[in-house]
Amino acid sequence: MTRALRVAPEDTVATMLDDGAAGEIVSVDGGSIALAEDVGRGHKVALVPIAANAAVLKYGSPIGRATQPIAAGRHVHSHNLATLLDATLDYRFAPQPPAALPSAPEASFLGYPRADGRVATRNEIWILPTVGCVARTAARIAARAAPMVEGLIDGVHVFAHPHGCSQLGDDLGGTRAILAGLASHPNAGGVLIVGLGCEENQVAALIEAIAPHHRARIATLIAQDCTDEVTDGVDAVVALARAAEAKRVPRPLSDLVIGVKCGGSDGLSGLTANPLVGRISDRVAAAGGQVIFTEIPEIFGAEQMLMDRAVDHTVFDGIVGVVNGFKQYFLDHGEPVSENPSPGNVAGGITTLEEKSLGAVQKAGRAPIADVIGYGTAATRRGLTLLEAPGNDAVSSTALAAAGATAILFTTGRGTPLGFPVPTLKIASNSDLARRKPGWIDFDAGRVLDEGFDAASAALLDTIVAVASGTATAAERNSEREIAIWKRGVTL
Repeated sequence: MTRALRVAPEDTVATMLDDGAAGEIVSVDGGSIALAEDVGRGHKVALVPIAANAAVLKYGSPIGRATQPIAAGRHVHSHNLATLLDATLDYRFAPQPPAALPSAPEASFLGYPRADGRVATRNEIWILPTVGCVARTAARIAARAAPMVEGLIDGVHVFAHPHGCSQLGDDLGGTRAILAGLASHPNAGGVLIVGLGCEENQVAALIEAIAPHHRARIATLIAQDCTDEVTDGVDAVVALARAAEAKRVPRPLSDLVIGVKCGGSDGLSGLTANPLVGRISDRVAAAGGQVIFTEIPEIFGAEQMLMDRAVDHTVFDGIVGVVNGFKQYFLDHGEPVSENPSPGNVAGGITTLEEKSLGAVQKAGRAPIADVIGYGTAATRRGLTLLEAPGNDAVSSTALAAAGATAILFTTGRGTPLGFPVPTLKIASNSDLARRKPGWIDFDAGRVLDEGFDAASAALLDTIVAVASGTATAAERNSEREIAIWKRGVTL
């Protein structure tokens, strides 16, 4: 029988788990409802009559208002549901008692311990151009050096970008902060910074932005000062690789730093993949590890429930600051705060930003929020940290890596081939995507619907441990390793 899922008892809609046709009887939580029209998988069906202007409930919270009367069995989507979001808000500090996090036998992975106490999941040489002008130069260095250091390290990777010149103020500062964060990352056993020489993002200034104890494993090259910058760069990479040789050793889950991200979501993302990742987040936080989450515009509509989990008033104020700051950023540019979801999200069944946000924040589990950090800043506290960054997949995932995540759990209902500086596990919200795109997907969270969360979370944790111990992700096998930097301000 065709199935639909109601998340909370008070919900007035359910999400279709299969495609349904008009007149078909759909099973919902032990009951049933007759479809009044065709409703696709991931889309919503009204469980009760909903009056015009009444709140529509999913996840036990409003996801918008009905723009017209909606009969039971009707499709609920963009044609009859509108957002309630508008501008900045005043929020209340009403902390809730911390949720009980899961206790389970301690897991471990094989990682690379670093001198500063952090533990890496990869031991690589990273080449970071200061400016887009030398991006291809950096790529040539990586291509020539990689075969020469094979077996010494896990790989040589260049992270090109188009920025670093014609930038001013905070815009230049953001570029420099991200590159400094990447240069300090534990997964980089050695780093070569390649500059041109005349750019705004000067090599010396970038080095000053990196903590002194990280600089010993960093080499620099200024192309305008070299006779043969590629040969000099290759020599530097070989020397870095020889100095970076290391062995994996067993490490507890408390040494893992995960970033959580969703991209190309569908109507099942908030029912399968995101809450599944939330269970992993709780497991890592409970073990004493670090979890970083971001995508500030994709918590609009769900922000109060996150604020209620702040460990203190300072963290609460930080969440309010980044949420209202992002809303004002949109308003200052003449854009509505509710423009999200994307066309792909809408096609997959997500209608309003509130609906997307209520599903997206489940990646962060139930742990207290221990810290709020700015874009380009490193996460330092154990537990759950909120990072300032936009929702864009490449920009936010790069920010997660620069903040110190040694692996990223990336949920998706539509699929994407993109990979980022650290191992990025693609977790499909539905089994159809996992079957169609085995070259992209690392884990099928659609199995939650048949196996339940306990079995699926145990299997996902096993996959994460394997990847943290050296098993390549799909993106790594496809050589998908990119960065993107948040561009703000004027360009000279």
